[in-house]
Amino acid sequence: MRLMVISDIHGIKTNLPKIKEKYKEFDCDKLVVLGDLYYIGPRNKMIEGYDISSVQKFLESMKENLICMRGNCDSEVDISVSNFPIIQDLSLIMMESKDIYITHGHIYNESNWNKENSILIYGHFHIPFIKKVETNYYINPGSISLPREGRPTYLILEEEKATIYDVEDNIVAEEDLI
Repeated sequence: MRLMVISDIHGIKTNLPKIKEKYKEFDCDKLVVLGDLYYIGPRNKMIEGYDISSVQKFLESMKENLICMRGNCDSEVDISVSNFPIIQDLSLIMMESKDIYITHGHIYNESNWNKENSILIYGHFHIPFIKKVETNYYINPGSISLPREGRPTYLILEEEKATIYDVEDNIVAEEDLI
């Protein structure tokens, strides 16, 4: 199975056509969105590309292959107007050789995780990384819309490999998950 993981769209449509293109190019099985779908947040200024209607249409166009988590900026209204399920807090994706835990990151993250021999993928911090700490991997795809470092990024996760790319097709981080 091959997953594409994005996080922290915050209502900005700018990079979603690139995501759809790369989803097809990498022949992904699922698109995992780690939350913060529509709301830009109180600390961010309005930027070009903010268009929640377009973001909603993009997500609905992917709904057959979409796994979507709820972020700290996603309200009950956001959930009620979305024509796809949005999962609360924590979910599990079982791959052939590994169990992958996914969450937004504001509750569960490297600082608040106690399951050994696991892979935890989360967003929220808008900074891409792949870290191994003892028996665990912690992966953050960064933000596809509001990166805190560098360019917008996304993750391609395969059975034994995690690769984070920026929107210019550069590899930001890569790790064998053996």
